[in-house]
Amino acid sequence: MAGWVVTGTDTGVGKTLLSAALCRVRLDAGAHVRYVKPVQSGAADGDDDAADVAALTRVGTVVGPMVGPSLAPGIALRRAGATLSRGELLAPVRQALAGGAVVVEGAGGLLVELTTDGTTIADLAAELELPLLVAVRPGLGTLNHTALTLEAAERRGLTVTGIVIVGYPPEPDAATTSNVVELDRIADGRLMGMIPWLAGRLDVSDAASWLAPDLGGTWDRRAAIRAS
Repeated sequence: MAGWVVTGTDTGVGKTLLSAALCRVRLDAGAHVRYVKPVQSGAADGDDDAADVAALTRVGTVVGPMVGPSLAPGIALRRAGATLSRGELLAPVRQALAGGAVVVEGAGGLLVELTTDGTTIADLAAELELPLLVAVRPGLGTLNHTALTLEAAERRGLTVTGIVIVGYPPEPDAATTSNVVELDRIADGRLMGMIPWLAGRLDVSDAASWLAPDLGGTWDRRAAIRAS
């Protein structure tokens, strides 16, 4: 396995936390992995996903252009009068891949433009031939967003390893509880983990218990579904 491209159903859904958890379980298992952020918008607002992942895991990071403000990267680049092509986006990611497994984190959702020539995370995953792992919300509205994301990926012929629920609350309501079963159904049995709501506390020391064995963790899908 050369790694994953981590995307999400939206912005702020938990891609960075999921990426950090993936890196942590691999590092704890003694495996080599690097975190890659091909382009980072929000630099003007202090956003730095790679720095957050490095602080949480001490993983090696590869970071592309830092642009601001907090907009879709392609838009942020155009507003800044800058350009970034697909080839320029891919070059550091390919270099990282040459050294082993990578966790590549996107920006926003699957079809957000990362460059000024219209390259999206879907295009990036296709070019790199890496599977997608999708971060999804636990609550009301997530079923539609998840179904749309999976359909868009599969129409493009992309491999989807699965989905991970991020931010599952300690006291879920009825919609959130039922969504565990329904999300697994929408994903054809590919629910690959549940990350709890951390209330602003960034800590991935329990990452193994959040992720399924196929991702290097110990999380039990069947037990989670039975509990829901």
